[in-house]
Amino acid sequence: MFKRAGGVMVKQDFSISAVVAGFLAVLVSFAGPLVIVFHAAKNAHLSDDLTSSWIWAISLGSGITGLVLSWRLKVPVITAWSTPGAALLVGILPTMPYAQAIGAYMLAALLITAIGLSGTFDKLMPRLPKGLAGAMLAGILLHFGTEVFTSIKAMPALVFGMLAVYLLAKRIWPRYAIAAVLLVGILFAVTSGDAQLSAIRFELVAPVWTKPEWSVSSALSLALPLALVTLTGQYVPGMAVLKSSGYQTPAGGIVTTTGIGSLLLAPFGAHGVNLAAITAAICTGKEAHEDPAKRYVAGIACGLFYILVGVFGGALALLFAALPKALIATLAGLALISAITAGLVGAIQDESHRESAIITFLVTASGMSFLGLGSAFWGLVIGGVAYVVLHKPWHGPTDAALPAGSVTQNQTK
Repeated sequence: MFKRAGGVMVKQDFSISAVVAGFLAVLVSFAGPLVIVFHAAKNAHLSDDLTSSWIWAISLGSGITGLVLSWRLKVPVITAWSTPGAALLVGILPTMPYAQAIGAYMLAALLITAIGLSGTFDKLMPRLPKGLAGAMLAGILLHFGTEVFTSIKAMPALVFGMLAVYLLAKRIWPRYAIAAVLLVGILFAVTSGDAQLSAIRFELVAPVWTKPEWSVSSALSLALPLALVTLTGQYVPGMAVLKSSGYQTPAGGIVTTTGIGSLLLAPFGAHGVNLAAITAAICTGKEAHEDPAKRYVAGIACGLFYILVGVFGGALALLFAALPKALIATLAGLALISAITAGLVGAIQDESHRESAIITFLVTASGMSFLGLGSAFWGLVIGGVAYVVLHKPWHGPTDAALPAGSVTQNQTK
């Protein structure tokens, strides 16, 4: 399954450009997707210790799995935490006991690991209606985008300033637009007195182990949607990034390794470690190295930086806690615009599935709750029913549906 890359080979293939690419991938991850994690933790009123443990777990998981996979496969495999999964938690985590959420993380990881071990990932993904998966993702993320503009009333100068920086950076320096927005936002908050950074301490994280609990409600409301959005929103585009860069690596080993990592770290707060997509593009292109065979060093460097930063997860938690709510909401919304766009495009791209996809989107975006189950679950169920009723043939084509002059099968016998 794996190709070994020995220590001597790594030393021979080492390059400054690859190390820089790995560092930038980590920087973008912590500047953008991590905001969603903190947003979810804040909504659920998690303690600083639990939030720090969560950051430690996903950082350590991303670092170790990415490092090991890059080293053994000799491919720049960049892993990270599930961004759509974290977005899902913003609405669900406050309504669910934390121990049950941990149990749901483990169930989702077990499902993903089973898919990886079975080798069915590459066969299963094309069979899923892409419109429904994209619609559910867009529905989950929609309110993050709208929060950018509802935050204007609270802090207009800050939000308009961050929006202006985002648009300019997207035009001039698109890869680092979110990092620029974060920097400007923090500078504005500090100089205006809206952020107090004196309480931040650089201390090693003490991971917090939570005993998992399981329930049918948490399995259906969280575990199933979490596994689905991670598979469709992270692994599928992540594999596409690798293949577009010329790496024909089988998905099975990657899915299995990250699934096991997620399972082991779930009791410490990790909601999921998976293949990255956006940050992966930084390490799989020419910017990392002209020679594609030597870009795996960027994956190893990325893993090491994740581990280094992750052990100080408490400082990151305190940093985000010290920032204004409007800043976090604006940064999260801007960081997810690309993901929202991808979800909407996926929802409407296939005209034959468009109506059922829109139903899925509306149900998921509504935030509804019924029978103790959240909108992501009902979006899948109601959208799935609509897909079957509207698009799946019941008894095959009828005579009325056949072209003029054609004969039915019975007539030919």
